[in-house]
Amino acid sequence: MLNKIHFVGAGPGDKELITLKGYKLLSNADVVIYAGSLVNPELLEYCKEGCEIHNSAHMDLHQIIEVMEKGVREGKSVVRLQTGDFSIYGSIREQVEELFKLDIDYDCTPGVSSFLGAASALGVEYTVPEISQSVVITRMEGRTPVPEKESIESFAKHQTSMAIFLSVQDIEKVVERLHEGGYPMDTPIAVVYKATWSDEKIVKGTLQDIAKKVKENDIRKTALILVGQFLGKEYNNSKLYDKDFKHEYRK
Repeated sequence: MLNKIHFVGAGPGDKELITLKGYKLLSNADVVIYAGSLVNPELLEYCKEGCEIHNSAHMDLHQIIEVMEKGVREGKSVVRLQTGDFSIYGSIREQVEELFKLDIDYDCTPGVSSFLGAASALGVEYTVPEISQSVVITRMEGRTPVPEKESIESFAKHQTSMAIFLSVQDIEKVVERLHEGGYPMDTPIAVVYKATWSDEKIVKGTLQDIAKKVKENDIRKTALILVGQFLGKEYNNSKLYDKDFKHEYRK
């Protein structure tokens, strides 16, 4: 019976934010295919001596699958190290479909997504009582299109917390669409570059001035845009610590 391919979420950047299970799989791997500049290369320090390491930034899908197939057919442990958590813009579906054709099984070990790392970097929570109880995770269209019904304008109508991936290069257009959707120009917004990495950078502002600040800080990629009143000063206490609530909850 062939070994499984192990898809492992590398976490947002900090090498210590990989899960314990992910660390164990990575440290025992014979072959590792990691996602280029998106994965902190310090994570490769966990690999054992003699581990065969491939940078997928220089590979196409066929080459990635070829390395996976060769490894498992030789009885080796193969890890596909994906950025953050592969369930969000992880592009594992096409890999899985190819493995299915080859009758090769796989398993998935989740990681900490960068949108969680960014919130931690800012010291905020997305779900502030009576301010926002939902989070929208989305992106601008680029080489990969976005369904019309999932436009930033349509999500902005909800006035909830938003985490926008892969869009900082078009920050002016993002601001324009957020405003068109309903966010006032004084809505707080933050851009977090390389959340949890050693060269992390945080830029805070409002829709009015964020584009200028992002350009002044020369942020063009590898950054998340967070927007919503959860970043503001207004908040309401959670009922979690309310004595009456605790009494009712325990019942």
